[in-house]
Amino acid sequence: MAPKSNQTAAIILAAGKGTRMKSDLPKVLHEIGRRSMLAHVMDAAKDAGCHPLVVVTAPDMVHVERAAHRVDGDCRFAVQTEQLGTGHAVLAAKDVLEDHAGDVLVLFGDSPLMRPDTFRRMTDTLRDHPDCAVVVLGFDAFPTPPYGRLILGANGELERIVEARDASEAELSVRTVNSGVMAIRAGLVWTLLAGIGNHNAQKEYYLTDIVAAARKAGHRCLIVRGEAEEMMGVNSRADLAAAEHTFQQRRRAAFMEQGVTMIDPSSVFFAADTIIGRDVTIEPNVYFGTGVRIEDGVEIRSFSHIDGAHIGQHSIIGPFARLRPGTVIGEDCKIGNFVEIKKSTLERDAKVSHLSYIGDATVGAEANIGAGTITCNYDGYNKYETHIGSGAFIGSNSALVAPVTVGEGAIVAAGSVVTEDVEPNALAVARTRQSEKENWAAEFRHRKLKDGN
Repeated sequence: MAPKSNQTAAIILAAGKGTRMKSDLPKVLHEIGRRSMLAHVMDAAKDAGCHPLVVVTAPDMVHVERAAHRVDGDCRFAVQTEQLGTGHAVLAAKDVLEDHAGDVLVLFGDSPLMRPDTFRRMTDTLRDHPDCAVVVLGFDAFPTPPYGRLILGANGELERIVEARDASEAELSVRTVNSGVMAIRAGLVWTLLAGIGNHNAQKEYYLTDIVAAARKAGHRCLIVRGEAEEMMGVNSRADLAAAEHTFQQRRRAAFMEQGVTMIDPSSVFFAADTIIGRDVTIEPNVYFGTGVRIEDGVEIRSFSHIDGAHIGQHSIIGPFARLRPGTVIGEDCKIGNFVEIKKSTLERDAKVSHLSYIGDATVGAEANIGAGTITCNYDGYNKYETHIGSGAFIGSNSALVAPVTVGEGAIVAAGSVVTEDVEPNALAVARTRQSEKENWAAEFRHRKLKDGN
């Protein structure tokens, strides 16, 4: 048998069906900041030093298991075969933690705003008080939500948790409410849970009853207070929107603290994994998808949409630019209005300033792409690449039909459709010669008027 781990394990409850979400997607897989709620909770647990992570699911929740495994390849899974309450859900993890000797942290997969520091404070409290069996996370609220109240004794210890529906008028006046998150002492978890009954109207096993079981066995119980906003659970689409709002406020504040300028922070939206350097300026109405990295000194102008792109130092993007996944923008580049770039690399000081589409391409240093240029990278079946050399100049309204290479320093005349490689420093003209027919326009109008048009 493998040696038992003394780290704190995190049991993440994710078996809820989320019927109020009215969705075919499991509730915990709905996203905040383009990352699933479950991933947010798992990340916070990992950052707090928890190992292993155990995700409790319901039968046939294979999508939840796959999503969790992508976050942590070492996570474990337990299945709650029947929905018999939170205490029952935690008990489902007993077998998969048979090699674990450390404390246990119980978390909820639909609470994506929890902070690692809060988890650390809970586990530290358990460690610093050897005679404490359970630490419960609470928060002070006014007005109070319909959550259980944490009833403290004169010594500040937790005496019991009273559900709002069972509370007296005096108990309902208590402002400290239960978040549901708990840290439980190693060696006591399964014994205390075994003492929980289901003598209630729902015939369910409530995790909150573990406090009474611990007190009955002569153990102390304590609380740690957190911020109300981080305890937010998501049960509906409205809750999801509220959690997204709070997440975005946090990200904006963090980036500005790190040296990012936002003219109108409330109109800028980040993904959970967005990375931004110092002295970056972001104008209003900018959206960042996943996988974006922005280096120092970049300017992102209004109404730009950036997804899966890496932008080098001192480049200017937008306004109304769209950068799609796989795009790498070098230093001092200029990507202008109504330009879309997909899976392409632009080297230092390259410019695509107006109304262009660059896809599956490499653009060399100091190359200049004229307005209305497109790389024709798809034939209906396969994608092909375009290579534009350093210092090349592509005239306006040109179409580069891939696979094709424009050599260094070459010039493509405006309006050209380039289907063959262009040699370095050459001029490529790929259009028919202009011709005129004298008086044709006047004769055309005369005929139309004669026909009654």
